[in-house]
Amino acid sequence: MEETHFDAVIVGSGFGGSVVACRLAESGLRVCLLERGKAYPPGAFPRSPSSMKKNFWDPDERLYGLYQPLSFPNVISLIASGLGGGSLIYANVMVRKDERWFVQESEEQEGYEYWPVTRADLEPYYDRVEQMLKVQRYPFDQSPYNQTTKTRALKEVADRLKLEWDLPNLAVSFRNEEEAPFPGEPIREASPNLHNRTRLTCRLCGECDIGCNYGSKNSLDYTYLSVAQRSGAAIRILCEVYSFEPGDMGYTIHYKQYLPGSEKEDAVVKTVTATRLILAAGTFGSTSLLLRNQQAFPGLSTQLGTRFCGNGDHIAIALQCSEKKDGKRKPQLIDASHGPVITSLIRIADAVDGGEERGFYIEDAGYPEFLNWLLQMLDVPSELRSASYLAKYFWRSFLPRTRRANFSHDLVSLFGESEFSSSLLPLLGMGREKAHGRLLLRKNKLELDWQKKTSNPFYKRMSGQMRAISDALGARYIENPVFWYFGRMLTVHPLGGCPMGRHAGEGVVNDRGEVFGYPGLYIADGSILPGSVGTNPSLTIAAIAERIAEGIVEKRKGNRA
Repeated sequence: MEETHFDAVIVGSGFGGSVVACRLAESGLRVCLLERGKAYPPGAFPRSPSSMKKNFWDPDERLYGLYQPLSFPNVISLIASGLGGGSLIYANVMVRKDERWFVQESEEQEGYEYWPVTRADLEPYYDRVEQMLKVQRYPFDQSPYNQTTKTRALKEVADRLKLEWDLPNLAVSFRNEEEAPFPGEPIREASPNLHNRTRLTCRLCGECDIGCNYGSKNSLDYTYLSVAQRSGAAIRILCEVYSFEPGDMGYTIHYKQYLPGSEKEDAVVKTVTATRLILAAGTFGSTSLLLRNQQAFPGLSTQLGTRFCGNGDHIAIALQCSEKKDGKRKPQLIDASHGPVITSLIRIADAVDGGEERGFYIEDAGYPEFLNWLLQMLDVPSELRSASYLAKYFWRSFLPRTRRANFSHDLVSLFGESEFSSSLLPLLGMGREKAHGRLLLRKNKLELDWQKKTSNPFYKRMSGQMRAISDALGARYIENPVFWYFGRMLTVHPLGGCPMGRHAGEGVVNDRGEVFGYPGLYIADGSILPGSVGTNPSLTIAAIAERIAEGIVEKRKGNRA
Protein backbone atom coordinates (compact mmCIF):
# COMPACT_ATOMS: atom_id res chain seq x y z
CA MET A 1 0.00 0.00 0.00
CA GLU A 2 1.29 3.45 -0.91
CA GLU A 3 1.61 5.85 1.98
CA THR A 4 -0.83 8.75 1.65
CA HIS A 5 0.23 11.18 4.40
CA PHE A 6 3.64 12.80 4.74
CA ASP A 7 5.35 15.43 6.82
CA ALA A 8 6.29 17.15 3.56
CA VAL A 9 5.30 16.76 -0.07
CA ILE A 10 7.61 18.39 -2.63
CA VAL A 11 6.39 19.11 -6.16
CA GLY A 12 9.26 19.02 -8.65
CA SER A 13 12.84 17.76 -8.56
CA GLY A 14 14.89 20.67 -9.91
CA PHE A 15 17.44 22.80 -8.08
CA GLY A 16 14.86 23.73 -5.44
CA GLY A 17 12.87 20.53 -4.94
CA SER A 18 15.82 18.13 -4.85
CA VAL A 19 17.65 20.21 -2.25
CA VAL A 20 14.62 20.52 0.04
CA ALA A 21 13.71 16.83 -0.33
CA CYS A 22 17.24 15.83 0.60
CA ARG A 23 17.58 18.06 3.66
CA LEU A 24 14.10 17.34 5.05
CA ALA A 25 14.58 13.57 4.63
CA GLU A 26 17.96 13.80 6.34
CA SER A 27 16.30 15.56 9.29
CA GLY A 28 13.95 12.63 9.80
CA LEU A 29 10.80 13.99 8.16
CA ARG A 30 8.63 11.67 6.08
CA VAL A 31 9.09 13.10 2.61
CA CYS A 32 7.38 12.44 -0.73
CA LEU A 33 8.73 14.01 -3.90
CA LEU A 34 6.40 14.11 -6.93
CA GLU A 35 8.12 14.49 -10.31
CA ARG A 36 6.09 14.56 -13.50
CA GLY A 37 8.91 13.29 -15.72
CA LYS A 38 10.87 10.04 -16.02
CA ALA A 39 14.19 8.95 -14.57
CA TYR A 40 17.21 9.07 -16.90
CA PRO A 41 20.02 6.68 -15.93
CA PRO A 42 23.24 6.65 -18.00
CA GLY A 43 22.51 5.66 -21.59
CA ALA A 44 18.81 6.63 -21.39
CA PHE A 45 19.00 9.98 -23.20
CA PRO A 46 17.90 9.67 -26.84
CA ARG A 47 20.31 10.25 -29.69
CA SER A 48 18.68 8.87 -32.87
CA PRO A 49 16.14 10.97 -34.80
CA SER A 50 13.38 8.40 -34.21
CA SER A 51 13.83 8.47 -30.43
CA MET A 52 14.60 12.20 -30.22
CA LYS A 53 11.26 13.10 -31.80
CA LYS A 54 9.53 11.42 -28.84
CA ASN A 55 11.68 13.29 -26.32
CA PHE A 56 9.19 16.09 -25.68
CA TRP A 57 6.65 16.69 -22.95
CA ASP A 58 2.94 16.72 -23.88
CA PRO A 59 0.91 14.11 -21.96
CA ASP A 60 -2.20 14.94 -24.02
CA GLU A 61 -0.31 13.53 -27.00
CA ARG A 62 1.21 10.68 -24.94
CA LEU A 63 4.61 12.34 -25.00
CA TYR A 64 6.50 11.96 -21.71
CA GLY A 65 9.96 13.13 -22.77
CA LEU A 66 12.56 15.55 -21.50
CA TYR A 67 11.89 18.87 -23.25
CA GLN A 68 8.94 21.23 -23.05
CA PRO A 69 9.18 24.25 -25.34
CA LEU A 70 6.81 27.10 -24.47
CA SER A 71 5.82 29.94 -26.77
CA PHE A 72 4.30 33.25 -25.70
CA PRO A 73 3.77 36.39 -27.83
CA ASN A 74 7.20 37.87 -26.97
CA VAL A 75 9.02 34.99 -25.27
CA ILE A 76 10.10 31.46 -26.15
CA SER A 77 11.35 29.26 -23.35
CA LEU A 78 12.61 25.71 -22.91
CA ILE A 79 12.15 23.79 -19.67
CA ALA A 80 12.91 20.21 -18.61
CA SER A 81 10.73 17.36 -17.41
CA GLY A 82 12.59 14.53 -15.67
CA LEU A 83 14.00 13.32 -12.38
CA GLY A 84 16.58 16.00 -11.70
CA GLY A 85 14.73 18.79 -13.49
CA GLY A 86 16.83 21.39 -15.26
CA SER A 87 20.08 19.79 -14.08
CA LEU A 88 19.56 17.14 -16.76
CA ILE A 89 19.92 19.65 -19.60
CA TYR A 90 21.78 22.66 -18.19
CA ALA A 91 25.42 23.50 -18.94
CA ASN A 92 26.73 22.78 -15.41
CA VAL A 93 27.90 26.33 -14.57
CA MET A 94 28.02 27.11 -10.83
CA VAL A 95 28.72 30.83 -10.30
CA ARG A 96 27.69 32.81 -7.22
CA LYS A 97 25.55 35.89 -7.75
CA ASP A 98 27.76 38.97 -7.55
CA GLU A 99 27.68 40.50 -4.08
CA ARG A 100 26.59 43.97 -5.17
CA TRP A 101 23.99 42.59 -7.57
CA PHE A 102 21.78 41.72 -4.58
CA VAL A 103 20.28 45.18 -5.00
CA GLN A 104 17.90 46.67 -2.44
CA GLU A 105 16.35 49.58 -4.28
CA SER A 106 13.92 52.12 -2.92
CA GLU A 107 10.19 51.50 -3.36
CA GLU A 108 9.93 54.94 -4.91
CA GLN A 109 11.93 53.76 -7.94
CA GLU A 110 9.85 52.61 -10.88
CA GLY A 111 10.14 48.82 -11.27
CA TYR A 112 12.34 48.65 -8.18
CA GLU A 113 14.16 45.43 -7.30
CA TYR A 114 14.65 44.41 -3.67
CA TRP A 115 16.43 41.23 -2.55
CA PRO A 116 15.49 40.34 1.05
CA VAL A 117 18.59 38.12 1.21
CA THR A 118 22.21 39.17 0.73
CA ARG A 119 25.34 37.46 -0.53
CA ALA A 120 26.49 37.18 3.10
CA ASP A 121 23.23 35.42 4.00
CA LEU A 122 23.80 32.86 1.26
CA GLU A 123 27.55 32.25 1.58
CA PRO A 124 27.29 29.14 3.83
CA TYR A 125 24.58 27.69 1.59
CA TYR A 126 26.62 28.31 -1.55
CA ASP A 127 29.37 26.32 0.17
CA ARG A 128 26.99 23.42 0.89
CA VAL A 129 25.72 23.24 -2.68
CA GLU A 130 29.22 23.32 -4.17
CA GLN A 131 30.24 20.51 -1.84
CA MET A 132 27.18 18.40 -2.70
CA LEU A 133 27.58 18.92 -6.43
CA LYS A 134 31.35 18.33 -6.25
CA VAL A 135 32.14 21.33 -8.42
CA GLN A 136 35.42 21.42 -10.34
CA ARG A 137 37.04 24.03 -12.55
CA TYR A 138 37.76 22.94 -16.09
CA PRO A 139 41.37 21.59 -15.93
CA PHE A 140 42.45 23.71 -18.89
CA ASP A 141 46.11 23.71 -17.86
CA GLN A 142 46.43 19.93 -18.27
CA SER A 143 46.48 17.61 -21.26
CA PRO A 144 44.24 16.71 -23.07
CA TYR A 145 42.03 19.56 -21.83
CA ASN A 146 44.50 22.21 -22.98
CA GLN A 147 43.55 21.20 -26.51
CA THR A 148 40.11 22.81 -26.03
CA THR A 149 40.55 25.53 -28.62
CA LYS A 150 37.29 27.40 -27.90
CA THR A 151 38.52 28.04 -24.34
CA ARG A 152 41.86 29.35 -25.55
CA ALA A 153 40.18 31.51 -28.20
CA LEU A 154 37.89 33.26 -25.69
CA LYS A 155 40.78 33.84 -23.29
CA GLU A 156 42.98 35.36 -25.98
CA VAL A 157 40.15 37.66 -27.08
CA ALA A 158 39.48 38.72 -23.48
CA ASP A 159 43.15 39.54 -23.00
CA ARG A 160 43.22 41.54 -26.22
CA LEU A 161 40.06 43.50 -25.29
CA LYS A 162 41.14 43.82 -21.64
CA LEU A 163 38.07 41.99 -20.37
CA GLU A 164 37.70 39.92 -17.19
CA TRP A 165 37.97 36.20 -18.13
CA ASP A 166 37.68 33.18 -15.85
CA LEU A 167 37.14 29.43 -15.65
CA PRO A 168 33.93 28.96 -13.62
CA ASN A 169 33.13 26.05 -11.34
CA LEU A 170 31.30 23.28 -13.18
CA ALA A 171 29.19 20.50 -11.67
CA VAL A 172 31.06 17.93 -13.75
CA SER A 173 33.45 15.15 -12.77
CA PHE A 174 36.74 15.47 -14.63
CA ARG A 175 38.66 13.43 -12.07
CA ASN A 176 38.40 11.24 -9.02
CA GLU A 177 39.69 12.83 -5.84
CA GLU A 178 43.48 13.19 -5.61
CA GLU A 179 43.92 11.84 -9.14
CA ALA A 180 44.89 13.53 -12.38
CA PRO A 181 41.89 14.26 -14.62
CA PHE A 182 41.33 12.07 -17.63
CA PRO A 183 38.28 11.48 -19.89
CA GLY A 184 36.24 8.30 -19.59
CA GLU A 185 37.55 6.97 -16.26
CA PRO A 186 35.05 5.22 -13.91
CA ILE A 187 33.91 7.55 -11.12
CA ARG A 188 34.29 6.05 -7.66
CA GLU A 189 31.35 6.93 -5.42
CA ALA A 190 31.17 6.32 -1.67
CA SER A 191 27.55 5.14 -1.98
CA PRO A 192 25.56 3.86 -4.98
CA ASN A 193 23.56 6.51 -6.85
CA LEU A 194 19.80 6.05 -7.16
CA HIS A 195 20.21 4.60 -10.67
CA ASN A 196 22.72 2.06 -9.28
CA ARG A 197 24.88 2.59 -12.35
CA THR A 198 28.58 3.29 -12.93
CA ARG A 199 29.46 6.78 -14.11
CA LEU A 200 32.42 8.00 -16.20
CA THR A 201 34.48 11.17 -16.07
CA CYS A 202 33.67 13.79 -18.72
CA ARG A 203 34.15 12.48 -22.27
CA LEU A 204 34.37 16.04 -23.73
CA CYS A 205 31.62 15.27 -26.23
CA GLY A 206 29.58 18.50 -25.85
CA GLU A 207 26.34 16.65 -25.04
CA CYS A 208 25.62 18.34 -21.67
CA ASP A 209 22.46 20.07 -22.89
CA ILE A 210 20.84 16.98 -24.38
CA GLY A 211 21.54 14.74 -21.38
CA CYS A 212 24.84 13.14 -20.43
CA ASN A 213 24.75 9.43 -21.23
CA TYR A 214 27.99 8.83 -19.32
CA GLY A 215 26.84 10.20 -15.97
CA SER A 216 29.70 12.70 -15.98
CA LYS A 217 27.48 15.59 -14.91
CA ASN A 218 26.94 15.77 -11.17
CA SER A 219 23.26 16.32 -11.78
CA LEU A 220 20.67 16.27 -9.02
CA ASP A 221 19.73 12.62 -9.48
CA TYR A 222 23.33 11.57 -8.67
CA THR A 223 23.69 13.99 -5.76
CA TYR A 224 20.82 15.43 -3.72
CA LEU A 225 18.19 12.94 -4.88
CA SER A 226 20.40 9.93 -4.23
CA VAL A 227 20.97 11.15 -0.66
CA ALA A 228 17.24 11.86 -0.27
CA GLN A 229 16.36 8.33 -1.33
CA ARG A 230 18.94 6.79 1.00
CA SER A 231 17.46 8.94 3.79
CA GLY A 232 14.01 7.44 3.25
CA ALA A 233 12.31 9.90 0.87
CA ALA A 234 9.62 8.42 -1.35
CA ILE A 235 10.39 9.51 -4.93
CA ARG A 236 7.49 9.08 -7.33
CA ILE A 237 8.08 9.73 -11.01
CA LEU A 238 5.55 10.38 -13.79
CA CYS A 239 3.35 12.08 -11.18
CA GLU A 240 2.02 15.53 -12.12
CA VAL A 241 0.23 17.65 -9.53
CA TYR A 242 -2.77 19.58 -10.84
CA SER A 243 -4.55 20.83 -7.70
CA PHE A 244 -4.17 21.27 -3.95
CA GLU A 245 -5.97 22.98 -1.09
CA PRO A 246 -5.70 23.52 2.67
CA GLY A 247 -7.17 20.69 4.73
CA ASP A 248 -7.42 19.14 8.17
CA MET A 249 -4.07 17.36 7.69
CA GLY A 250 -2.33 20.48 6.43
CA TYR A 251 -2.64 20.34 2.65
CA THR A 252 -4.36 17.92 0.29
CA ILE A 253 -2.59 17.33 -3.04
CA HIS A 254 -4.13 15.77 -6.14
CA TYR A 255 -2.00 14.42 -8.96
CA LYS A 256 -2.06 12.28 -12.08
CA GLN A 257 0.23 9.29 -12.32
CA TYR A 258 0.99 8.71 -15.98
CA LEU A 259 1.14 5.19 -17.36
CA PRO A 260 3.21 5.26 -20.57
CA GLY A 261 2.58 2.20 -22.71
CA SER A 262 -0.66 1.32 -20.94
CA GLU A 263 -3.45 0.26 -23.30
CA LYS A 264 -6.25 0.74 -20.76
CA GLU A 265 -5.71 4.32 -19.59
CA ASP A 266 -3.28 7.23 -19.83
CA ALA A 267 -3.21 8.11 -16.13
CA VAL A 268 -4.73 7.42 -12.74
CA VAL A 269 -5.72 10.13 -10.26
CA LYS A 270 -4.25 9.94 -6.75
CA THR A 271 -4.35 12.02 -3.58
CA VAL A 272 -1.88 12.55 -0.74
CA THR A 273 -1.92 14.82 2.29
CA ALA A 274 0.97 16.64 3.91
CA THR A 275 1.69 18.82 6.90
CA ARG A 276 3.89 20.93 4.63
CA LEU A 277 3.62 21.47 0.89
CA ILE A 278 6.66 22.73 -1.01
CA LEU A 279 6.13 23.85 -4.60
CA ALA A 280 9.30 23.51 -6.69
CA ALA A 281 7.95 23.09 -10.20
CA GLY A 282 9.89 26.03 -11.65
CA THR A 283 8.83 29.51 -12.72
CA PHE A 284 6.10 28.39 -15.09
CA GLY A 285 5.06 25.33 -13.07
CA SER A 286 4.78 26.80 -9.57
CA THR A 287 3.24 30.09 -10.73
CA SER A 288 0.74 28.27 -12.93
CA LEU A 289 -0.24 25.91 -10.09
CA LEU A 290 -0.93 28.81 -7.72
CA LEU A 291 -2.86 30.75 -10.35
CA ARG A 292 -5.00 27.70 -11.17
CA ASN A 293 -5.70 26.99 -7.51
CA GLN A 294 -6.10 30.59 -6.38
CA GLN A 295 -9.72 30.05 -5.39
CA ALA A 296 -8.54 27.74 -2.58
CA PHE A 297 -6.05 30.41 -1.45
CA PRO A 298 -7.95 33.72 -1.54
CA GLY A 299 -5.37 35.45 0.65
CA LEU A 300 -2.47 35.12 -1.82
CA SER A 301 -0.46 38.25 -2.50
CA THR A 302 -1.44 40.40 -5.46
CA GLN A 303 2.21 40.06 -6.50
CA LEU A 304 1.50 36.53 -7.80
CA GLY A 305 2.68 36.37 -11.41
CA THR A 306 4.93 39.43 -11.23
CA ARG A 307 8.71 39.94 -11.55
CA PHE A 308 9.11 37.57 -14.48
CA CYS A 309 12.38 37.80 -16.43
CA GLY A 310 14.53 35.61 -18.65
CA ASN A 311 17.73 36.34 -16.67
CA GLY A 312 18.98 38.34 -19.64
CA ASP A 313 19.48 35.23 -21.79
CA HIS A 314 20.85 35.94 -25.25
CA ILE A 315 22.69 33.96 -27.92
CA ALA A 316 24.81 34.89 -30.93
CA ILE A 317 27.32 33.13 -33.19
CA ALA A 318 30.82 34.13 -34.26
CA LEU A 319 30.85 32.46 -37.68
CA GLN A 320 33.96 31.63 -39.72
CA CYS A 321 36.50 32.72 -37.13
CA SER A 322 39.85 33.54 -38.68
CA GLU A 323 43.37 34.65 -37.78
CA LYS A 324 46.29 36.23 -39.61
CA LYS A 325 49.14 33.91 -40.55
CA ASP A 326 52.00 34.86 -42.86
CA GLY A 327 50.19 38.07 -43.72
CA LYS A 328 47.07 36.22 -44.83
CA ARG A 329 43.79 35.62 -43.03
CA LYS A 330 43.12 31.93 -42.58
CA PRO A 331 40.36 29.94 -40.82
CA GLN A 332 40.85 29.64 -37.06
CA LEU A 333 40.16 26.25 -35.49
CA ILE A 334 37.56 26.68 -32.73
CA ASP A 335 36.07 23.16 -32.50
CA ALA A 336 33.20 24.28 -30.25
CA SER A 337 31.91 20.72 -29.87
CA HIS A 338 35.04 19.60 -28.01
CA GLY A 339 34.70 19.79 -24.24
CA PRO A 340 31.72 20.45 -21.98
CA VAL A 341 29.20 22.93 -23.38
CA ILE A 342 30.59 25.87 -21.35
CA THR A 343 34.18 26.10 -20.14
CA SER A 344 34.91 29.81 -19.59
CA LEU A 345 33.27 33.20 -19.24
CA ILE A 346 33.77 36.94 -19.55
CA ARG A 347 32.26 39.24 -16.93
CA ILE A 348 31.11 42.77 -17.77
CA ALA A 349 30.74 44.92 -14.65
CA ASP A 350 27.49 46.56 -13.53
CA ALA A 351 27.04 50.20 -12.58
CA VAL A 352 26.73 49.09 -8.94
CA ASP A 353 30.29 47.71 -9.01
CA GLY A 354 32.18 50.17 -11.18
CA GLY A 355 30.83 49.42 -14.64
CA GLU A 356 28.20 51.05 -16.83
CA GLU A 357 24.47 50.35 -16.71
CA ARG A 358 23.48 46.71 -16.03
CA GLY A 359 26.14 44.01 -15.91
CA PHE A 360 26.22 40.67 -17.72
CA TYR A 361 28.27 37.60 -18.54
CA ILE A 362 29.29 36.15 -21.91
CA GLU A 363 30.28 32.49 -22.10
CA ASP A 364 31.73 30.21 -24.73
CA ALA A 365 29.23 27.62 -25.85
CA GLY A 366 29.36 24.21 -27.43
CA TYR A 367 27.08 21.62 -28.90
CA PRO A 368 27.06 17.84 -29.46
CA GLU A 369 29.92 16.68 -31.60
CA PHE A 370 27.64 14.79 -33.98
CA LEU A 371 26.06 18.11 -35.07
CA ASN A 372 29.30 18.94 -36.87
CA TRP A 373 28.29 16.49 -39.59
CA LEU A 374 25.04 18.38 -40.13
CA LEU A 375 26.81 21.74 -40.07
CA GLN A 376 29.34 20.57 -42.61
CA MET A 377 26.53 19.62 -45.00
CA LEU A 378 25.53 23.29 -45.03
CA ASP A 379 28.77 24.07 -46.85
CA VAL A 380 27.18 22.80 -50.08
CA PRO A 381 29.45 24.36 -52.74
CA SER A 382 32.58 22.89 -51.16
CA GLU A 383 30.95 19.49 -50.77
CA LEU A 384 29.76 19.44 -54.38
CA ARG A 385 33.27 20.22 -55.64
CA SER A 386 34.68 17.41 -53.52
CA ALA A 387 32.02 14.96 -54.69
CA SER A 388 32.68 15.81 -58.34
CA TYR A 389 36.40 15.25 -57.76
CA LEU A 390 35.70 11.77 -56.39
CA ALA A 391 33.36 10.99 -59.28
CA LYS A 392 36.15 11.89 -61.72
CA TYR A 393 38.47 9.48 -59.90
CA PHE A 394 36.06 6.58 -60.29
CA TRP A 395 35.50 7.42 -63.96
CA ARG A 396 39.25 7.59 -64.60
CA SER A 397 39.88 4.38 -62.64
CA PHE A 398 38.47 2.43 -65.55
CA LEU A 399 41.31 3.65 -67.74
CA PRO A 400 44.32 1.26 -67.73
CA ARG A 401 46.96 3.92 -67.01
CA THR A 402 45.17 5.48 -63.99
CA ARG A 403 44.28 2.39 -62.00
CA ARG A 404 45.39 2.35 -58.37
CA ALA A 405 44.05 0.45 -55.37
CA ASN A 406 44.35 3.04 -52.60
CA PHE A 407 42.03 6.03 -52.97
CA SER A 408 42.21 7.36 -49.37
CA HIS A 409 43.31 10.79 -50.60
CA ASP A 410 40.26 11.00 -52.83
CA LEU A 411 37.91 10.17 -49.96
CA VAL A 412 39.60 12.78 -47.78
CA SER A 413 38.71 15.36 -50.40
CA LEU A 414 35.04 14.80 -49.62
CA PHE A 415 35.50 16.64 -46.33
CA GLY A 416 36.76 19.75 -48.10
CA GLU A 417 38.37 22.21 -45.68
CA SER A 418 35.74 21.48 -42.95
CA GLU A 419 35.88 25.22 -42.21
CA PHE A 420 32.19 25.82 -41.61
CA SER A 421 31.85 23.39 -38.68
CA SER A 422 35.28 23.91 -37.13
CA SER A 423 35.49 27.71 -37.11
CA LEU A 424 32.28 28.86 -35.43
CA LEU A 425 31.78 29.78 -31.77
CA PRO A 426 28.32 30.22 -30.21
CA LEU A 427 28.24 32.91 -27.53
CA LEU A 428 25.83 32.74 -24.59
CA GLY A 429 24.93 35.86 -22.66
CA MET A 430 22.96 36.49 -19.49
CA GLY A 431 22.75 39.42 -17.14
CA ARG A 432 20.84 41.74 -14.87
CA GLU A 433 17.82 42.31 -17.07
CA LYS A 434 14.85 44.13 -15.51
CA ALA A 435 12.18 41.80 -14.11
CA HIS A 436 9.17 43.50 -15.67
CA GLY A 437 7.12 40.57 -17.01
CA ARG A 438 3.88 39.17 -15.60
CA LEU A 439 2.40 35.67 -15.80
CA LEU A 440 -1.39 35.36 -15.73
CA LEU A 441 -4.27 33.03 -16.61
CA ARG A 442 -6.68 33.80 -19.44
CA LYS A 443 -9.41 31.25 -20.17
CA ASN A 444 -7.48 28.82 -17.97
CA LYS A 445 -4.36 29.14 -20.15
CA LEU A 446 -1.05 30.49 -18.92
CA GLU A 447 -0.05 33.72 -20.63
CA LEU A 448 2.92 36.05 -20.29
CA ASP A 449 2.98 39.81 -20.64
CA TRP A 450 6.59 40.79 -21.43
CA GLN A 451 7.50 43.77 -23.60
CA LYS A 452 10.69 43.78 -25.63
CA LYS A 453 11.09 47.57 -25.64
CA THR A 454 11.66 47.68 -21.87
CA SER A 455 14.70 45.38 -22.19
CA ASN A 456 16.01 46.66 -25.53
CA PRO A 457 18.77 48.91 -24.07
CA PHE A 458 20.15 46.01 -22.02
CA TYR A 459 20.19 43.58 -24.95
CA LYS A 460 21.70 46.14 -27.33
CA ARG A 461 24.60 46.69 -24.95
CA MET A 462 25.18 42.95 -24.57
CA SER A 463 24.93 42.47 -28.32
CA GLY A 464 27.51 45.22 -28.87
CA GLN A 465 29.99 43.43 -26.61
CA MET A 466 29.33 40.11 -28.35
CA ARG A 467 29.97 41.79 -31.69
CA ALA A 468 33.28 43.17 -30.40
CA ILE A 469 34.32 39.65 -29.36
CA SER A 470 33.27 38.28 -32.74
CA ASP A 471 35.24 40.99 -34.55
CA ALA A 472 38.32 40.17 -32.44
CA LEU A 473 37.92 36.55 -33.56
CA GLY A 474 37.95 37.69 -37.17
CA ALA A 475 34.45 36.27 -37.52
CA ARG A 476 31.15 37.20 -39.10
CA TYR A 477 28.70 38.14 -36.36
CA ILE A 478 25.31 36.40 -36.49
CA GLU A 479 22.71 37.94 -34.19
CA ASN A 480 19.93 35.90 -32.62
CA PRO A 481 17.17 36.22 -35.26
CA VAL A 482 14.48 35.09 -32.80
CA PHE A 483 15.00 38.28 -30.75
CA TRP A 484 15.84 41.00 -33.25
CA TYR A 485 13.71 39.94 -36.23
CA PHE A 486 10.80 38.14 -34.61
CA GLY A 487 10.73 40.17 -31.38
CA ARG A 488 10.91 37.18 -29.06
CA MET A 489 13.26 36.65 -26.16
CA LEU A 490 14.63 33.11 -26.02
CA THR A 491 15.31 31.97 -22.45
CA VAL A 492 16.33 28.77 -20.73
CA HIS A 493 16.45 30.54 -17.35
CA PRO A 494 12.91 31.80 -16.69
CA LEU A 495 12.70 33.42 -13.25
CA GLY A 496 10.05 35.12 -11.10
CA GLY A 497 6.29 34.82 -10.80
CA CYS A 498 6.22 34.14 -7.03
CA PRO A 499 8.81 36.70 -5.86
CA MET A 500 10.29 36.98 -2.38
CA GLY A 501 9.47 40.11 -0.45
CA ARG A 502 9.52 41.71 2.98
CA HIS A 503 5.71 41.65 3.18
CA ALA A 504 2.71 40.48 1.17
CA GLY A 505 2.54 43.82 -0.62
CA GLU A 506 5.97 43.20 -2.07
CA GLY A 507 6.12 39.45 -2.61
CA VAL A 508 4.33 36.10 -2.54
CA VAL A 509 6.77 34.48 -0.10
CA ASN A 510 9.09 35.68 2.65
CA ASP A 511 12.87 35.30 2.60
CA ARG A 512 12.49 31.69 3.86
CA GLY A 513 10.18 30.72 1.01
CA GLU A 514 6.97 30.50 3.09
CA VAL A 515 3.84 31.88 1.41
CA PHE A 516 2.46 34.92 3.21
CA GLY A 517 -0.75 33.99 5.04
CA TYR A 518 -0.42 30.22 4.59
CA PRO A 519 1.80 28.52 7.18
CA GLY A 520 3.35 25.30 5.92
CA LEU A 521 3.04 26.27 2.25
CA TYR A 522 6.43 26.98 0.68
CA ILE A 523 7.92 27.71 -2.73
CA ALA A 524 11.53 26.76 -3.43
CA ASP A 525 12.59 27.35 -7.03
CA GLY A 526 13.51 30.11 -9.47
CA SER A 527 10.01 31.58 -9.34
CA ILE A 528 10.76 33.23 -5.96
CA LEU A 529 13.72 35.28 -7.18
CA PRO A 530 12.74 38.98 -7.24
CA GLY A 531 15.03 39.75 -10.17
CA SER A 532 17.74 38.41 -12.45
CA VAL A 533 20.65 36.51 -10.96
CA GLY A 534 22.82 37.96 -13.72
CA THR A 535 24.82 34.79 -14.17
CA ASN A 536 23.74 31.15 -14.46
CA PRO A 537 21.03 30.93 -11.76
CA SER A 538 21.18 27.25 -10.71
CA LEU A 539 23.67 27.70 -7.86
CA THR A 540 21.73 30.61 -6.37
CA ILE A 541 18.41 28.75 -6.59
CA ALA A 542 19.95 25.74 -4.85
CA ALA A 543 21.57 27.91 -2.15
CA ILE A 544 18.25 29.63 -1.41
CA ALA A 545 16.58 26.19 -1.27
CA GLU A 546 19.23 25.06 1.26
CA ARG A 547 18.31 28.09 3.38
CA ILE A 548 14.58 27.37 3.05
CA ALA A 549 15.06 23.73 4.06
CA GLU A 550 17.12 24.77 7.08
CA GLY A 551 14.35 27.16 8.12
CA ILE A 552 11.73 24.41 7.89
CA VAL A 553 13.84 22.07 10.04
CA GLU A 554 14.56 24.77 12.63
CA LYS A 555 10.89 25.77 12.77
CA ARG A 556 9.92 22.14 13.39
CA LYS A 557 12.45 21.87 16.22
CA GLY A 558 11.14 25.11 17.72
CA ASN A 559 7.55 23.86 17.65
CA ARG A 560 8.64 20.69 19.42
CA ALA A 561 10.34 22.73 22.14
